[in-house]
Amino acid sequence: MPRSIWKGSISFGLVQIPVALYPAEEPNEISFKQLDKRDMTPIRYERVNRETGKPVSWDDIVRGYAYDKDEYVVVSDEDLRRANVEATQTVDILDFVDASEIEPMFYDKPYYLAPASQNKKKSPVTAYVLLREALRKTGKVGIAKVVIRTREHIAAVMPRGRALVMNLLRFAHELRTDEELDLPELEAEGKGLGKRELEMAERLVAEMATEWKPEKYKDEYRDDVMKLIEKKVKSGETTTSAEPAEEDEDRGRQTGTVDLIALLKKSLGQKGGKAANDEKEAHEAEPKVRKADGAKRKAGGPRRAA
Repeated sequence: MPRSIWKGSISFGLVQIPVALYPAEEPNEISFKQLDKRDMTPIRYERVNRETGKPVSWDDIVRGYAYDKDEYVVVSDEDLRRANVEATQTVDILDFVDASEIEPMFYDKPYYLAPASQNKKKSPVTAYVLLREALRKTGKVGIAKVVIRTREHIAAVMPRGRALVMNLLRFAHELRTDEELDLPELEAEGKGLGKRELEMAERLVAEMATEWKPEKYKDEYRDDVMKLIEKKVKSGETTTSAEPAEEDEDRGRQTGTVDLIALLKKSLGQKGGKAANDEKEAHEAEPKVRKADGAKRKAGGPRRAA
């Protein structure tokens, strides 16, 4: 079981639910060390005193706020808690909104909220279940404020299976607008787009549509990198030359005017969907129809001449 990183309570209205906060993500990144290429010795980064150049241990490091040039106020963890005790111990739900109203760009980092008491007969568990089921039934999420470590966050509290999840959100001012980007204007009912291209794009989307199954998607690039590392370890290689794949080179050369019809046709064919097969059958049948019509005309000609 993971260790809780924070303990406090969920507050909505007059209800207080003691909870503990647990990380809901488990990064599985490949860890690399920086080495001195001359002798493959790891590079060490030290915390040093800027004046003396001597290393400083964690026990001797304090948090300081620069209120003037080279003048600091030392602020301890206890000072930060005392600044607003309630804020540092409460997931304070301010509003309830429809989950669909929150744009994906606002979501940042998920956590699990679990009842702080494991005794199911006690009221905190009952209140926890009450909030979880109320959110599930109404389709709402709670918008809350919470302080984690030294920073206040806005968060969305929502049900997920048996758990309540608190997903940290970005504040509106933290998101950049797209006004600085050179983007095409919104098209009204496909205006400016070729009708055939749009229809084929819609068919391709329909063919590729499926149910959302997150376990289906794997970090294949990580697996490929690990295979490369294992291969280098077995062969004793220290360097390698990576030639770009032929497909990547072709993709890089696809600049300028793109034949969307050809690309969409190829995509539809790769999916092997009904739409692609229908189109293929129609193309194959077309010459047969022409031949049949020609035979009729040819057969009809002599009869009329006779």
